[in-house]
Amino acid sequence: MVTRAEQAWALLEAVPDPEIPVVSIRELGILREIREADDVLEVVITPTYNGCPAMSQIEDDVKAALATAGLGARVLTQLAPAWTTDWITPAAREKLRAYGIAPPVSSAGAHALQFARRKPGGDAVPCPRCGSSNTTETSHFGSTACKALFKCLDCREPFDHFKPY
Repeated sequence: MVTRAEQAWALLEAVPDPEIPVVSIRELGILREIREADDVLEVVITPTYNGCPAMSQIEDDVKAALATAGLGARVLTQLAPAWTTDWITPAAREKLRAYGIAPPVSSAGAHALQFARRKPGGDAVPCPRCGSSNTTETSHFGSTACKALFKCLDCREPFDHFKPY
């Protein structure tokens, strides 16, 4: 017999991130835990950065997805441990690249990015369109605060890059 928590995990696999609809909140690592507490499910989500404006939309989307199966839930936002790009699944990294967003490198090996320069130490951010590593950061903030804006110096296309956290 499938538990309510297992049913909830299956339903929430399909909930897209409101800002990047090609990946789910589960694939991004925003969906952290589902537990049964008394007669209510508790769904734990963690923002990609403190103050992420999409969190209220994600909470509403979680509740709506679970309601389709008659499951009530309390959604809890957990700030610690802080979200890290290491929680993004390999499949989501490929989806981001195909969507035109350079996926992050592992935060364990990441270096701080410098404005209008390639990453120090030769770890350039590869262009998701042409694959070139001849790229530069043009703004530390891209379409959202968790992404930086880069430009490929070969194909000349701008692109977002998930900042490594």
